[in-house]
Amino acid sequence: MDPGALSAVGKKRAAMYASLIVILDVAVLALAARVNIFQEFFFMADVLPFALSIVTLGLLLITLTINFSGINCFLTRPTFETGFLLCLSVLWLASNAFSTSRWGGIPLACSSIPAEYAYERAWCTDVQALKALVWILFVFLFIVAAFTLRYVITESRRGRSHIWDGPLSHYGPRAATPSIWDSDVFHSGRATMTDYFGTGGDPWVKF
Repeated sequence: MDPGALSAVGKKRAAMYASLIVILDVAVLALAARVNIFQEFFFMADVLPFALSIVTLGLLLITLTINFSGINCFLTRPTFETGFLLCLSVLWLASNAFSTSRWGGIPLACSSIPAEYAYERAWCTDVQALKALVWILFVFLFIVAAFTLRYVITESRRGRSHIWDGPLSHYGPRAATPSIWDSDVFHSGRATMTDYFGTGGDPWVKF
């Protein structure tokens, strides 16, 4: 297998990450920026989703890049990926609960704001859209984390414990051990008898 090629599972997870990045997180970042610019980054309820969306975007982009590059490190293994997705879900849940309670005083019907206050009406619309999107992003993050955790545990219980040892994006359930981990890219560095003596003849003759 080409170290840069994704497995079937890897392609599905890449699609999930792309959806989080392109459709949801970037949209939240853009709306949060508009809301904060209007309020001059004064209110914590507005700053939290803005800052958290930047952190989420950075982590997801780094994870996607490493997975596509085919590097086998702790950042690409199921333990870390599931952990940081669950941590992000908890952070978004706490942030959303705080911000939503602070946004409670903003009128739901933004059209009730007089037309001469066009900027205020646009800000109100942005806040309402942001209020919905931050919860959708949280739900999506939690679903991806739960899907990853459930899949890994299920595969491990089926006797494929090697799923914990390499990048999930290159994991193939039908293989006894992923062929990508046998390549030079993922060589563990552990010396074997053939490293010292070669593959031909009786190794003990070398002494």
